Amino acid sequence: MLNPQWLRSFTVLAEVGSFTRTAEQLKLTQAAVSQHINHLEQQLGPLLIRRTRQIDLTPAGHSLLAYCAELEQAGQRLTLRLSGGEQSKGQVSLVTPGSSGLFLYPLLLELQSAHPGLAIHHKFAPDTDVLNAVLNNEYEIGLLSTKPDNPHVAVSHFAQEPLELVTPAGATVNSWQDLQRLGFIDHPDGRSMATRILSRAYPNAGGIRDIPVHGFINQVGLILEPVARGLGFTVLPRYARKAFVRNEAISVAEFDYTAMDTLWLIHRAEWPLSARAKYALDHLKQKLVNMELM
Repeated sequence: MLNPQWLRSFTVLAEVGSFTRTAEQLKLTQAAVSQHINHLEQQLGPLLIRRTRQIDLTPAGHSLLAYCAELEQAGQRLTLRLSGGEQSKGQVSLVTPGSSGLFLYPLLLELQSAHPGLAIHHKFAPDTDVLNAVLNNEYEIGLLSTKPDNPHVAVSHFAQEPLELVTPAGATVNSWQDLQRLGFIDHPDGRSMATRILSRAYPNAGGIRDIPVHGFINQVGLILEPVARGLGFTVLPRYARKAFVRNEAISVAEFDYTAMDTLWLIHRAEWPLSARAKYALDHLKQKLVNMELM
């Protein structure tokens, strides 16, 4: 274990480039700073190239400086995580599917803007990765589109996520032939989502495999771009469609029923949610209620 005071002296020295100024900034003697650097070099090898009026770092010195930065960031993260009793201060860590994440992330940033003491850590991931991230304590809360059966996570209903058939603005979709003419913009969950809508909307027609594929994209934020350009239709959760910046260029087909996905909120069952996580979730739920998405 490297002495924190030695590392502090090295970090400041690398920043200011002078033993004299380092000693002044740290309120130490110059001899003490030199001693700290010598201790580090005895363990790690040469860290500095000493020139007249100039100090450069060796490759080992650059590696140590990066290590010091990582330690500082880890300390900041620890401080944020330990402030669990404060609802407007600390880290809120959330992992979600991409479709819901696109819509929810700006709402979380809105909350952070109102409470700068919060730090939002949001990761987009498929369901299996969401579950593992929560189980491994990498993220405090997660959202899943399938309800997990795991005794180590607490599960509760968060929201309903309707599926929508999205077409280019002005496109006419009155028949199966209209969809075949438009063509399908596929994505990783595209065929399964489309099947859930089309099997009920057109029960006597063929399946999604009978519709020409006019493109494929695995980035959820870009799936609607080819649709907006008139290149085909797709099926997405409403949250992903709401997050698209050019909604005037797309339309949502109307059907007599709605295919729904449920979003499930998970966190580790062994301990309660932090006050800030509850505060963030209340904020999200209220926003979704106001938008009639709950």
